[in-house]
Amino acid sequence: MPLEPDKSQSAEESSDEPSRAGRSNSVNTSEESVRKRIRQSTPSPHRENIPQASPPRFVSMEELMDAAKGVTNMALAHEIVVNGGFQIKPVEFPQGSLERTVRDIVHKAFWDCLETQFSEDPPVYDHAIILLGEIKESLFSFLLPGHSRLRNQINEVLDLELIKQEAENGALDIPKLASFTIGMMGTLCAPARDEEVRKLWDIKESVPLFRAIFAVLDLMKLDMANFAISSIRPHLIQQSVEYERNKFQDFLEKQPNSLELVTSWLQELTDDLLAKDSAAASSSSLCPTAVLNHAYIKLLTWDHERKPFPETLVMDQIRFQEMKLEATQLTLLGTMLLIIQNSTTPGITSHTAFMDRMKSLIKLLLEGVGTPSVNTEEALATISEKICVELSNYRSQHGFTPFSGEREEALRGQIRTASSPSNQIYRLIDSRIQTFLLGYLSAANLRSVPELPGGISQIEKELEEMAVKFVRLVNYNKMVFSPYYDSVLAKILNKQDVRP
Repeated sequence: MPLEPDKSQSAEESSDEPSRAGRSNSVNTSEESVRKRIRQSTPSPHRENIPQASPPRFVSMEELMDAAKGVTNMALAHEIVVNGGFQIKPVEFPQGSLERTVRDIVHKAFWDCLETQFSEDPPVYDHAIILLGEIKESLFSFLLPGHSRLRNQINEVLDLELIKQEAENGALDIPKLASFTIGMMGTLCAPARDEEVRKLWDIKESVPLFRAIFAVLDLMKLDMANFAISSIRPHLIQQSVEYERNKFQDFLEKQPNSLELVTSWLQELTDDLLAKDSAAASSSSLCPTAVLNHAYIKLLTWDHERKPFPETLVMDQIRFQEMKLEATQLTLLGTMLLIIQNSTTPGITSHTAFMDRMKSLIKLLLEGVGTPSVNTEEALATISEKICVELSNYRSQHGFTPFSGEREEALRGQIRTASSPSNQIYRLIDSRIQTFLLGYLSAANLRSVPELPGGISQIEKELEEMAVKFVRLVNYNKMVFSPYYDSVLAKILNKQDVRP
């Protein structure tokens, strides 16, 4: 949640309060969120066939840890750069999982122990003092170096030595310390957390209050980390480009024929483009940039199960798989909307509210289509029945002539076969989506949006959202690997020119 630096406060406090936009402490994050997006175990395509030039060297645990840390850091930096919406989120263990059970048991034991100490006569504050020390450190973590007055306030009120003396003499005022803590949290938190902080004032019991304070502090730390990420993203891009390129160069030096899959990918696209342009006598008519852009578009139809992915794109293979699925569902959505438009009278398709409702319904029913867990034929059969019911109801309610049985069956048939490669409408929508994405990719440096091809205006919003994600990913990949692409394409196009 972005932090806002201009939350209203007193003039005295505003000089010392940490700017909500300036918190750039180190980011603590779980590696699990990165592993979900990146295949850590993707093997090198030729590693198993390489003869060993020397006996294998034993690797120390320290070296393994350093290597693992380097890979994780690179993956995290890559994720932050290419994912414009990247945010750290709280770790949520599934209900009933071993991790959650263990965590709940440990937490319950700790808070029960604190409750027992508070219930003794006189109360024991050993655990409470430890918690106050952690609260103090958490509040410090939200401050910038120049916020000396706030730092002094925290030091003065949460003076652990004084607190220990007060506890020993039975004079410790927990409610007073809690009130100061909540007030300071209200000063330092992002506006989005104001409601959570306000609720703390309503908790009167000490143990539940401590638990709630720590829960809100954890959320504040996430806010701080996420704003730091958004702040460093522009500076991280160039660093990450150089870092990834250097790591890839190290890989190339150790693995012969390491660009074989990239070469095959670009060679195939070059051959396809030349085959489509029968008038071209040689590849001199091909622009390397155009070949590369077409190659990226081809990734949206890549057979991930049967064809190895190009080496330079392995880190983003899952992301391209997701975009392929999104493109497939978007093509089906555009196909069905165009079928409805062609099968009904203009009076119906010009009714914006009805077509928007049909679009939302089809999008909902298309969820999962294209994945192994969903049978596409069954999904399309369900959608065809639902569309016919909706159209029949609309026609009867607005005085249109009902569909004949033959015409309704023809509509069902068109929708059931909407995903067939031989379906002319599907092929048309697919071609125009690819044309739009190619135009978006080619115009990216010009900061202009290409003209939308005819027939896909009803999916314009979804298509532009996908185009933005696709272009961001492609442009970053180009920045990292352009020297390798240029080298491979130069060899391919020069070789093509000298063919008899």
